[in-house]
Amino acid sequence: MGRTLSVTKSGDLEILMTRSFDAPRTLVFDAWTKPDLVRRWFGPRDWEVVECEIDLRVGGGWRYLLRQDGGAEMLLQGVYQEIDRPERLVSLETNEDCDASEGQALATLTLVEHGGVTTLTQVVRYASERIRDAVLESGMERGVGEGFDKLAEVVATPERAGTR
Repeated sequence: MGRTLSVTKSGDLEILMTRSFDAPRTLVFDAWTKPDLVRRWFGPRDWEVVECEIDLRVGGGWRYLLRQDGGAEMLLQGVYQEIDRPERLVSLETNEDCDASEGQALATLTLVEHGGVTTLTQVVRYASERIRDAVLESGMERGVGEGFDKLAEVVATPERAGTR
């Protein structure tokens, strides 16, 4: 898998995303779970993470508030279902733009390292095919792709990521 984001439909309810990073998986895992690192890469280039809270424990939650250059805001949040550092995170994500019955998605992040290159695979399972397709049509692929490009920059060297 290359250094660009691959986004595909999987079954009727899932989106499968993969991307490789030139970094050890412990560093990629940290970039997903430490607020100071999440703020540096999460979201599209024209959005900024203005609030980032992470309670890294099963049953704990994460909450990111993003703000676009023009002032629009987006709130993303979830509750950790499984944590297996440094290879797996599972969280139940909620989207306040959807009703409660369809506004949840189960996101499973897996990190596999070979020779200093970490392949990230994220499977997001939605409550309905309609919601999954709406997410794909929303520009999600561009936003995630730009965020992952920023993540690659953050983890390019341990010094840049603030870990030594």
